[in-house]
Amino acid sequence: MKSGVFIAFMMMILIAIAAGASRHRSSQAAQGQPGVFDYYLLTLSWSPEFCHSPSHADKPECESGHNGFVVHGLWPQYAQGYPEHCSHAPGLANPGEMADIMPDAGLVTHEWSTHGTCSGLDAESYFKLLRQAFASVRIPARLAAPHEMFSVPPQEVKNEFVKANPNLSTDNFTVSCGNNYLTAVSLCMTKNLKPTACQNLRDCRANVIRVTPVK
Repeated sequence: MKSGVFIAFMMMILIAIAAGASRHRSSQAAQGQPGVFDYYLLTLSWSPEFCHSPSHADKPECESGHNGFVVHGLWPQYAQGYPEHCSHAPGLANPGEMADIMPDAGLVTHEWSTHGTCSGLDAESYFKLLRQAFASVRIPARLAAPHEMFSVPPQEVKNEFVKANPNLSTDNFTVSCGNNYLTAVSLCMTKNLKPTACQNLRDCRANVIRVTPVK
């Protein structure tokens, strides 16, 4: 009798572990279908922090003279997780045409194959939409081109973006950080580029982050 109870108990534990693992996988990347997703995540990388690393000194982004925020990508998202590599559709014939906001042709190619193919758009239409998304966001003056290091709570970064963009709210944003330094700010948008609340995304948990100045 005791043996039967023990076996039943162990089976319950294994089922619970399997269910937890399934939930964990559902929040990760998944093979998707073009055009089937819930919203976009426009991610703006903080270039000064990326280029501060000596190992990135020879990266096109760091040699280009660009400062401040640059576009990392416009990523289709699910309410839980996100799709990747949805088709083998060809990318831009000239990735360099995006250099003014994405100063790395290799990144442009990567973003299309990994994320853009899940948009349901052809490459020209996708990158046109990406430009429109970026152009719709006003960068706060304090974060446009700071020449001195400063510290700020992540929530205040969101507040400053909202002040510069009154049509947005703080729940439309996430802030990313690494070792307590600002690395990116992301904006959640509908397929029509309207602001929407972010869902189940990681947000910087540091109390205060430092903002690397532009050179």
